[in-house]
Amino acid sequence: MILLVGASASGKTEIAKYLAKSHGIKKAITHTTRKMREGERQDVDYHFVDEATFQRMLKEDKFVEHTCYNGNHYGCSKDEIADDKCVILDPEGLKSFLALNNQSLVSFYLYASKETRKARMQGRGDDPKAIESRLANDEIAFNEDNLAPVNYKINCDEGDVATLAEKILKLYKDKLSSI
Repeated sequence: MILLVGASASGKTEIAKYLAKSHGIKKAITHTTRKMREGERQDVDYHFVDEATFQRMLKEDKFVEHTCYNGNHYGCSKDEIADDKCVILDPEGLKSFLALNNQSLVSFYLYASKETRKARMQGRGDDPKAIESRLANDEIAFNEDNLAPVNYKINCDEGDVATLAEKILKLYKDKLSSI
């Protein structure tokens, strides 16, 4: 399974979409209490659930990891773990997956400059106050001191989505073949 971790607008979702479309690497569909954005689809982009449903699943130990980010809950259910899947995580989620000690989990830290990420958020129509808040929160959350060791670091300022996704896929396949 490909584990993608990175700050807001670092390219995680677009890379996951490319891998799915071009290579059949399915994005693990995580649960969230976040409101659906324009263009997103239920059970395709996320399993959008209400707070009560999320809390019930949490009590039933359905998640490998879960987090609260910007006031919304996110969690990847245990049912989603599989080879040739991709999951998007925050630093704590990464730690939870790595704690499984599964050698077929290959982790990537995607990073991009603050300017690039801000421009991407503005381009998708995010609220200006939310952008500033996310940038400030991400500076702390994605400080390298807070990250578990990853297999690979990918600079998302250097290349388009297709190039970056192809690089990630090659590294993933190479890592799996060495197990």
